[in-house]
Amino acid sequence: MTLLRDHDLAHAFDHASRSYDRLTALNPGHRAELYRSARRLQLPGGGAGLHILDLGCGTGASTRALLRAAPLARVTAVDASAGMLDRARSKPWPARVRFAHTAAEDLPAAGTGPYDAVFAAYLFRNVTDPDAVLAAVREVLRPGGRLAAHEYSLTGRAGHRAVWEAVSRCVIVPAGTLTGDRELYRHLCDSVPAFDTAPAFVDRLRRAGFTSVRTTPVAGWQTGIVHTFTARNGSGLPQATR
Repeated sequence: MTLLRDHDLAHAFDHASRSYDRLTALNPGHRAELYRSARRLQLPGGGAGLHILDLGCGTGASTRALLRAAPLARVTAVDASAGMLDRARSKPWPARVRFAHTAAEDLPAAGTGPYDAVFAAYLFRNVTDPDAVLAAVREVLRPGGRLAAHEYSLTGRAGHRAVWEAVSRCVIVPAGTLTGDRELYRHLCDSVPAFDTAPAFVDRLRRAGFTSVRTTPVAGWQTGIVHTFTARNGSGLPQATR
């Protein structure tokens, strides 16, 4: 099993950043499902007056999804990979979007919050200590603020695991090998069954102090493999930043 963490994983993403957008574009529904997950934050008024954190923004696909779902929000997008951030920054963005090189665990020290909502796509499976990151998210998220996590998290059913293993063996690893990033995509394939099942991640969110925790499967071939998890930092609705 190949699992990368911390500096090694960030370095692997640095190297893969040059081909990352091309490979993810081969995944049917990849960008559409990110948008649907961002919409599940259910931010009022198009996000007017709200400050949203895109945690683990990569090359900016999740940032773009957030802007579609909340076109009036202010967005801070962070990632631990400098290479991925460089790719994201090279794209056209409105002035209300800013990027920062920050690891998820270092959010409170970064001083870029507080936030009214947090969107985390493909993040928690890749961190060494998901509980520490959830604690950091709660620290920078306003009371009543919303979290949406878009993540590879299997249902626990044998059929869904079999589909993932087949796609990994026949598609993901060969494609990653062609780009020279086999180790990273081997990590992706191995990290999914090693991570929480969807019910286990719901329990983890609740233990971390999040409320109103819900899970929704994505559509298409990833049903039972990728889920959207939504939760709140306590009760109430996020308030517009004054």
